[in-house]
Amino acid sequence: MSYDESHFPAPRRRIPRSTLVLSIGALVPAAFAGWLIWQSTGGSDDGGAAQAASSSAAADRPGSPGPEPRPSVSRSSPTSPSASPSTSAPGDDGAPGDARPAPGEGPLAGKVVVIDPGHNPGNFKHTAEINKLVDIGTNRKECDTTGTAGNAGYTEAEFTADVSQRLRTLLRKEGATVKLTHENDRPWGPCVDERAEIGNKAGADAVISIHADGSGAGNRGFHVILPALVKSGGADTTKIVTPSRDLGERVAGNFVRATGSAPSNYVGGGTGLDVRDDLGGLNLSTVPKVFIECGNMRDSKDIALLTSADWRQKAARGMADGISGFLRR
Repeated sequence: MSYDESHFPAPRRRIPRSTLVLSIGALVPAAFAGWLIWQSTGGSDDGGAAQAASSSAAADRPGSPGPEPRPSVSRSSPTSPSASPSTSAPGDDGAPGDARPAPGEGPLAGKVVVIDPGHNPGNFKHTAEINKLVDIGTNRKECDTTGTAGNAGYTEAEFTADVSQRLRTLLRKEGATVKLTHENDRPWGPCVDERAEIGNKAGADAVISIHADGSGAGNRGFHVILPALVKSGGADTTKIVTPSRDLGERVAGNFVRATGSAPSNYVGGGTGLDVRDDLGGLNLSTVPKVFIECGNMRDSKDIALLTSADWRQKAARGMADGISGFLRR
């Protein structure tokens, strides 16, 4: 993006170069956030998508150095969960209710969406089971992890379960058929390979896996993880790379608009997008799928958002609008 020099004062007085650099630098995040919103409303994908792909792919290959550290979905956590912030049954406005259109009605009628709440609250009690290795195509990896948690004990699993239910309510109101990979119906898991298989067997038109990150304090913002091109073992993402990028860009753009959150300042080079080939949930998917890390649970400002029921409703709204836009394109 170029900047019109007429916006700066006439050169009667010499402006220090450092001031100009800082001024231009400050415009870049705002400009990108505007780009994400423009993407979410149907803007052209050609230029921005290519730039995002090149900037994120370089940091996503295992063993390759990158401009910033890559977060891991497999994170360490406390040995046991603690009480979560109080919540009510989520509806469109955070209130109880799950109104749906009549069968066959609504803009998403006939569409199938699978929502994957990251981790299971019971994983804390089943470490032997979730440490079992499963095939993810490129290698073998743990079945699942406990997920991360905020410093006060609010767990990622609690967060993802709440947001997933809110998202389901919103998508059902638009007529979609919605399936969750788990919902207080099993003591632990499912493993990452089974999570992918649930979406595949459902013939999902879109799948989203919901997470929150566990990075260092000061690292803020959300990012959407896209599948890399993988053809190894039982994994072949050839057919889903392009539609998954479209889905991810729409989710990212609408997430900015709905929540006001900025793209991650530590992953993705400011794009809010990250491409990875080490996640079984993406590698083994045969349908369009993305992950979203909604914020950093170890940062005091981000955790204040993640523990807010109002903000979680906005997060669900942003995801729903992105998924809806993708399915109605």
